[in-house]
Amino acid sequence: MISKLHYISQGETPKEHLVNIQKACVAGADWVQLRLKNSDAKTILETAKEAREITTRFKAQLIINDHYKVAKEIKADGVHLGKTDACPSKVRAFLGTSYIIGGTANTLEDCRNLLDKKVDYIGLGPYQFTETKKNLSPVLGVEGYRNLLEELQTETPIIAIGGIALEDVAKITNTGIYGIAVSGAITKDVTSIAKFQEILN
Repeated sequence: MISKLHYISQGETPKEHLVNIQKACVAGADWVQLRLKNSDAKTILETAKEAREITTRFKAQLIINDHYKVAKEIKADGVHLGKTDACPSKVRAFLGTSYIIGGTANTLEDCRNLLDKKVDYIGLGPYQFTETKKNLSPVLGVEGYRNLLEELQTETPIIAIGGIALEDVAKITNTGIYGIAVSGAITKDVTSIAKFQEILN
């Protein structure tokens, strides 16, 4: 079951990512994506192990960004693949069917490509400008989601991502989107998790 609220971890250091993951889990997050950038392989593996311990304790799903071999090694629940990461079909062959595989998309073509490769969910964005991610693709906005969902007519969950705040959720879900992924707003205030969940459910 794909959660309607994904927390994407944030932090200046791996340790800070873990502190923020712990806080989010205490506040009720049931889906966490560990998104460590610019760290070496050993640091990513060690941080992922600790993130697994935290999420297991709180019965939250753990998704590893990019590093599918790490996901398998630490027995995470799945992996999220960016547009320039490994091919989902290759990753599926490596991980097997019990792992969740998500992929990033910005256009109709990206979405169709991921659906052909049988991903379990698509992270579609960005909704609006965000400083969390470098090399941002063009923003979609509410109209962008509405148009893409109408074209796609898919049952695969589509998750909106990119600079989403509490006040955006209702207008985004009105497009028929399945759920949202949030990083900055939850990191700044974990008590917002309950408010996000209330609107989404």
